[in-house]
Amino acid sequence: MDTNDYLIRAIETLKRQIIVISDDYRILASRMRPGIPLDSAQEIEGEFCYRALFNRPTPCANCPVNEVKRTSKPSLNHPHINDNGGSCLYAYPMEELGKTANAIVVLDFYLPSLKVSDEKRLTSNAFLRNLIQSAVDGVVAADMTGAILIFNKAAAEITGYSKEDALKDLNIRNIYPKGDAHVIMEQMRSDRHGRKGIIHSYKQFALKRDGTTTPISLNASIVYEGDREIATIGFFHDLTETLRMEAELEKTRTQLLQAEKMSSLGKLAAGVAHQLNNPLGGITLFTQLMLEEHELSKEATNDLKRIQKDAERCSSIVKELLEFARQTKREVRPTDVNKIIARTLFLFRNQSIFQNITIIEAYDETLPEIPADSQQLNHVFMNIILNAADAMEGKGELEIRSRVSHDQSMAVVEISDTGPGIEPAILSTIFEPFFTTKEQGKGTGLGLSMAYGIIESHGGRLWAENRSHKGTRFIVELPMKIPDNENPTIS
Repeated sequence: MDTNDYLIRAIETLKRQIIVISDDYRILASRMRPGIPLDSAQEIEGEFCYRALFNRPTPCANCPVNEVKRTSKPSLNHPHINDNGGSCLYAYPMEELGKTANAIVVLDFYLPSLKVSDEKRLTSNAFLRNLIQSAVDGVVAADMTGAILIFNKAAAEITGYSKEDALKDLNIRNIYPKGDAHVIMEQMRSDRHGRKGIIHSYKQFALKRDGTTTPISLNASIVYEGDREIATIGFFHDLTETLRMEAELEKTRTQLLQAEKMSSLGKLAAGVAHQLNNPLGGITLFTQLMLEEHELSKEATNDLKRIQKDAERCSSIVKELLEFARQTKREVRPTDVNKIIARTLFLFRNQSIFQNITIIEAYDETLPEIPADSQQLNHVFMNIILNAADAMEGKGELEIRSRVSHDQSMAVVEISDTGPGIEPAILSTIFEPFFTTKEQGKGTGLGLSMAYGIIESHGGRLWAENRSHKGTRFIVELPMKIPDNENPTIS
């Protein structure tokens, strides 16, 4: 067997299809795959290749013959997919006696699994897209110019931009406050977060379309191609609800600490008050006897009256201590909160400190009666209103509102003033026993403590907050009904 025989034999055993076509796409000769009858190959000679092989009315758009005709150089096309599978076509011009002939050889690399692989790839891509779109956290990817490449539903909810607008016009820098995108890139390019190119749980604000911000926890990374940065991808976890819950927990923790402190000090106050009551009673009694049974000089009489007055003042403090310690008996009955507030204001209206104070009353007339001790609530509102008048130094606006809470479980009373407000540093301590901002001798620091204890004993809440413009607001919440496990009489 000579050299030519070997070459012919090699072509005959090649498990590929070889076709020779003219420059007008007609098949001049063909070598079909092994197993296909020879007459099948002879039948297609003279036919147009695109019609005989792929049943198309015109040449294939990605046919490598087009490139060979244009450049007179070999060409390899992208895979061609049809119902029978896939093929990769390699074409080159035939050369005869040093000149390029008007014939082109097309070699078919048959890829029977390519169609299945491509279907798997498409299925995988669809699954990945659905996975990204369904993610709870916002997913945003961008190229290094800032153009958005990926933008899922959660990202749209966090930022307020639609997916279509983001992919079309939005730049990644515009979803951060000014300058923050640069800072984030610096963080990722450093190794401060464990490994260069990533950041973990980075606290940040996302800038929404309307100009407001949303607190987020950002996990992001740079996408590399070799050593070259080609994109960034970030996962935005909305912290709004988390921060709200943390604030609620902190508020509850503070209230529990306050309640525990009040309970301990209440027991101490009760013991002190009972110990003081007897000697104070003796001082008052014997002072009165001396005034009634002895002829005394004017100076001595005045001194005894001063002693009696101070003893009575001490008795009043002891009484407040007992109230604070909840040692007095109280009865809970259906009570109209609006009437209690109105009655308290009636007692104050003609006092000089209220002459230059404008009182605004806004009562919810649909507010039902609630289970409460009216005398105790009267004492609560009296303390808060007097404190407001003192804070305004007798000049300003006092606003009192009542309403039902949003969940219909509590009666709410808001008492607002236009005073200077309360220093944030002491806002959480104003209900502590003996804490007062008044001058020495003008307050015991028990009024708000006692009010806090009374509201707490009713199963309610009392707190204060500074108003946004000016002044302070005290909020009282009282339950609309007594829990089933409580007795209506509280002692």
